[in-house]
Amino acid sequence: MLTLYIVTSEDFDEDKQEFVSTKFPLELEHSLLSLSKWESKFEKPFLSKDDKTAEEAFWYIKAMTITSNVPPEIYDKLSDKNVQEINDYINGKHTATTFHDPFGSPVSREIITAEIIYSWMIALKIPLMWEERHLNKLFSLVRTVNLKNQPAKKMPRREMLAQRRALNEKRQKAMGTRG
Repeated sequence: MLTLYIVTSEDFDEDKQEFVSTKFPLELEHSLLSLSKWESKFEKPFLSKDDKTAEEAFWYIKAMTITSNVPPEIYDKLSDKNVQEINDYINGKHTATTFHDPFGSPVSREIITAEIIYSWMIALKIPLMWEERHLNKLFSLVRTVNLKNQPAKKMPRREMLAQRRALNEKRQKAMGTRG
């Protein structure tokens, strides 16, 4: 979860001789739930390479909002720094898990929508509570469960024969035999 403190007003305190600002806490979460809300409104995939209009990007921030009863003018007070923080948060990995993709591994061209992600969750028996967690963390979980559920890969025949040959040579040396 990302918490921003949006400056709603700044006044000068005559007694302390300093500026005092009033801030509104705004909690945001980049999640499957927010993605689903956005796709319901705009009826197109959020996770596409297409650029978002200012309205679409602005509305996604609203869809990410967890804080209750946010006055509409709060969103108008978002600074460029706030927007950059939001983008950094959205693009962050948010997990220690790393994946090593073999060079030249195929890239899926499937269009990913909220419903596709929900179907992955159902198929992999991932609890629905994950729809409220950071989306990149959910993607890591989906990928990890997929990898753990795959059967062990068979060793290529050439590699298996080389391994057996090396093991036999080692045994022959240890036993002092020729085979």
